Amino acid sequence: MIFVTVGTHEQPFNRLIMYVDNLKRAGVITEEVIMQTGFSTYEPKYCKWSKLLPYNDMVKNVANARIVITHGGPASFIMPLQIGKTPIVVPRQKVFDEHVNDHQVTFSKAVAESMGTIIPIIEIDDLQNIILDYDKIVADMPSGIKSNNDKFNIQLAEMVKEMF
Repeated sequence: MIFVTVGTHEQPFNRLIMYVDNLKRAGVITEEVIMQTGFSTYEPKYCKWSKLLPYNDMVKNVANARIVITHGGPASFIMPLQIGKTPIVVPRQKVFDEHVNDHQVTFSKAVAESMGTIIPIIEIDDLQNIILDYDKIVADMPSGIKSNNDKFNIQLAEMVKEMF
């Protein structure tokens, strides 16, 4: 199962929701897809979805997912990391009116570069190949990443302090 979450930010993230829904429609994604669409205005036609989910349902979906795809909000990708998942992170971008600035792009790139614990996708068209090659990509990532939560949380807190 693939779980997609766009968080609770008030601007739609239709670009991600539509892209994954179209991959499901085209048969590129053959497994079940569950989406938390937030304030997106596009309603998926080929994936199961809910606008918002209780936190316990979010945790359950992340735990059951083979792949977790999130927006670039730290809360959305830290929880999968804590559960031992390597999330694909698609940051919201100002140019698409998905957020007020590009801090999610900057932050996602910084986390990927310094910690190597997430797979950032800046260009949405790269998402298809990452999904198709996900298991190999994760297997080729440096070992020990998923079991190093304390170190990750300390480094993440330091990065947040430096950015703000």
